[in-house]
Amino acid sequence: MELYRDCTKAPRARAEDLCSRMTLREKVGQLQQQLYGFRCAAREGQEIVLSQELRSTAEHFGGLGFLYGMLRADPWSGRTKENGLRGRDAVRAYNAVQRMSISNSRFGIPALMTGDCPHGNMMLDGYLLPVNLAMGSTFDPELVREAAYVCAKQLRAFGVHVVCVSMLDMLRDPRWGRCEECYGEDPYAAAALAKAAVEGYHKAGVAVVAKHLCAQGETTGGINASPARLGERELREIHLPVVKAVCEAGVDAFMAAYNEIDGVPCHANEWLLNDLIRDEYGFDGIVMADGCAVDRLDLLTGDNTRSGAMALNAGVDVGLWDTAFSRLEEAALQGWVSERRLNEAVVRVLTLKFRLGLFEHPYLPEQEEPETFAPDKYPQSLQLAQEGVVLLKNDGMLPLRPQAGQRIALIGPAADDLYRQLGDYTPPMDEEACITLAKGLRRILPEKVILDVDDGSDTARAAALAARADAVILALGSSSSRYGQVFFDQTGAAVSGAPVMDCGEGVDICRLELSGNQNELFACVRAAAARLITVLILGRPYAVGSIARDSDALLCTFYPGPYGGLALAQALCGAYSPTGRLPVSFPHDASQLPVYYNKKRRDRIRTYADAREQRGPLFSFGDGMGYSPLVYSEIRCEALDVQGTKPDDTPVVRVRATVENQGAYDTDALPMLFVTDLEADVTRREAELHAFARIPVPAGEKRTAELTLAACDLACWNRRMQFELQPGQYKLTLKDGNSAEWITNFQFIPRKCEESKKM
Repeated sequence: MELYRDCTKAPRARAEDLCSRMTLREKVGQLQQQLYGFRCAAREGQEIVLSQELRSTAEHFGGLGFLYGMLRADPWSGRTKENGLRGRDAVRAYNAVQRMSISNSRFGIPALMTGDCPHGNMMLDGYLLPVNLAMGSTFDPELVREAAYVCAKQLRAFGVHVVCVSMLDMLRDPRWGRCEECYGEDPYAAAALAKAAVEGYHKAGVAVVAKHLCAQGETTGGINASPARLGERELREIHLPVVKAVCEAGVDAFMAAYNEIDGVPCHANEWLLNDLIRDEYGFDGIVMADGCAVDRLDLLTGDNTRSGAMALNAGVDVGLWDTAFSRLEEAALQGWVSERRLNEAVVRVLTLKFRLGLFEHPYLPEQEEPETFAPDKYPQSLQLAQEGVVLLKNDGMLPLRPQAGQRIALIGPAADDLYRQLGDYTPPMDEEACITLAKGLRRILPEKVILDVDDGSDTARAAALAARADAVILALGSSSSRYGQVFFDQTGAAVSGAPVMDCGEGVDICRLELSGNQNELFACVRAAAARLITVLILGRPYAVGSIARDSDALLCTFYPGPYGGLALAQALCGAYSPTGRLPVSFPHDASQLPVYYNKKRRDRIRTYADAREQRGPLFSFGDGMGYSPLVYSEIRCEALDVQGTKPDDTPVVRVRATVENQGAYDTDALPMLFVTDLEADVTRREAELHAFARIPVPAGEKRTAELTLAACDLACWNRRMQFELQPGQYKLTLKDGNSAEWITNFQFIPRKCEESKKM
């Protein structure tokens, strides 16, 4: 028996043996992901019909390497509830594709099915989550891990082996349309959440493509895919911690980013794709191209075949929708790529196929309908929405305690529009099963409380409604909805200027004002309302200074998913105390950018001459409050016995505090420990988050919070670009929500440093 057929052998050994038996064209075929899968399989009556393009590709290359997005459903794909694949038909389509791939391969090689999971599954009946920025507001890696597992469990049931997940981008400019895909502006928190997500997908046996590598969120002027003009130090301090974290979690693949870094496109960046992630971080998986990105290297090469060779030689293993990778056979014959490099990429692909067990179990059972992922059995999406609600202001209005006969006015474009709470890249949803804010309030409010709902399109009518209400809830925000008059480019990004979208990929903006008539609507309703609660449902941080100032209470959530309306209604009516914290800072206006909290330290802090009152952000990273005040006391900082000077995971500082819930609501404490290095050979940041915890604290009770800093949390990239633990003074700050408390200036001098000084 050939070694590759022996399932007792290691996946890589099997892959190397199989690769050695393949022709050049068969090898090139394993690196292809040129087809749009949603165009390749369709249901016609009772039959599953495969496209001629799919059949021709499999015949030409002797099977399929990958097939992207066969189950994808959204306006760009054109797949709807009427013509898309769902349930048993989706399973039958998967099996039909596998049979075709295997039958066209001399070695019976199955295809890897790739899917997208930007914030849940982009398929009909897909389990959908709040967007990443909302998950970032939870600071709850365990819940993110559970939610990812649920998504992966559904994906696996439909034959999706590899899932592309947004998790690497850092939010550094809120003008960027893809802010919602980030966990936030802080690298430590993002790394913790991304690592948890990878672990969740792996638990259900789904391989993860982490995207985007790297620094896509840096941008030039907030424009998507624009150059990231930064050096290695900024990369390592801000953008690479999350990359390193998912490598440690065993991530299976990376998707290279569209942008360039210091003049080098990521798809041609050998230092990034080889020296860094492979040699330094120990990554041994696949690097996948972003959609049509390899073809964009024609700008450098002037030749599409050479572009494919350039990307492969730099470290890209698998293409996506481009033509350049389909020409790798010609590139190899011309000598532009080596057989060694080609084999290296093929072995990586085959290793993943063997590791996932596809050769032994290529098909899915068709006898029964796949499981329906309903919220009563899988509550993680609702739980994320609840934990992601951030209370930013409360003048005593919240929680609402409406009485029978009272009238509440719910006004605004986000009051009863489901797709305004779902985010970009969302499949068609069953609106009856989802809960908008209006539906949530109708479910939560006592009987005989009158709820008037208006979308706010007519400001005079909205003001009249507000004037006769006992309380007014004004629901404002943005929309990343692709449903309506939206046009797309070849990669699926929206074309800027689409009337129904003011956020999402392709919708970068130069100002940070709420779109349409929302500021006018706020002014009219504020003037008419005796008591005003504003709810912001957003895809990015906007400039909402006047809204924050003039509202009696302010709740914020980033697109909270299909059950986000219920989570908001419960928070408004006191079913739980909000515990979310901002994962990103809000500016007063776009001219003030950047406002992220972790700027570099300077001896003199200056501001704009024409905006002295805007010295800091409108709201800062970590802000948020609840209905029960939390009081920290007995804060103690303990220096641990440190022997060495390596910047590793050795604990060096422990901070303990007593947290008392002095209110009537059970709540969660969210202590965050920030480090400021006061002595270093390079400029450090004003503050860096290096520990946080989520601690349940029942009403009227006390709990102990304990946070530990490791040696690596104090280390920095020194002048020689070495990660070094330097002795010196460190300022520690403990923050929970809107209150921060300086703890101590901690002097760290490891024992070996003391001994060397004595010598």
